[in-house]
Amino acid sequence: MRETELHPGEPPLVANAGVGVHGVASRTDVFRLPELWQLHLYEYDAELVVDGTAHAIRPGRVSLVPPGVTVRYRYRGRSQHLYAHLRIPAAGPARTLPLVQDAGLELPVLSALLRQAVASAPREPERTRAEIWTALWRLAELAPAAGRPGPHPAVSAAIAYIEAHLAAPLTVPEVARAAGVSHNHLTRLLRDATGDTVVGYIRRRRLDRAHHLLHASTLSIPAVAASVGIPDLQAFNKACRRELGASPRALRGPATS
Repeated sequence: MRETELHPGEPPLVANAGVGVHGVASRTDVFRLPELWQLHLYEYDAELVVDGTAHAIRPGRVSLVPPGVTVRYRYRGRSQHLYAHLRIPAAGPARTLPLVQDAGLELPVLSALLRQAVASAPREPERTRAEIWTALWRLAELAPAAGRPGPHPAVSAAIAYIEAHLAAPLTVPEVARAAGVSHNHLTRLLRDATGDTVVGYIRRRRLDRAHHLLHASTLSIPAVAASVGIPDLQAFNKACRRELGASPRALRGPATS
């Protein structure tokens, strides 16, 4: 087995999380968890064999093994890792990922999430569950799903920049600089990823946020307009009518009118 399929659409149930120490009493472990997933973040060199396929374990690598699978570890000595044993509901789209992969630049984040999950387990199991769920999402994004290329890094950078600056004036060259690509290249990349131009994406996200604030909050209409980067009330009114089909006042929820 070289790959596994993960559905991270709902928080996992964490049966146990901790720091595992192996390779002391024996240099080999053979076992399986009939009902639980195994998430391991390694701090040592070893070999993991799953269904006859050998995987090299190195510091900074992470594995996710499905329930019912027999694993064989061959250690070189005392070996310590962070682990979580999980029940993962099959919810949301499937993500195909390598059984073992390098955490890469995500290593500090994944390590911090798992360490916090371990520390929270005795008294704050809900936090443990949240930390592990976040770790699973980050793990799922380490490698693109099989047959589906992941988003171009420039698209991810552009979207993150736009979301952080919706209340401010935004220009395409400014977003392109933040994404590290040219204006034209970003336009092509974003259209391929979202179906929108850069300007169209910014407009849609501003109006999505405005719709939410108008319906769910008691913020004044001028405050909503300013918070989504359209402080001109006439322009905001026109944008709401054009994109959302009604005036800002008509879009207010019953509890906020």
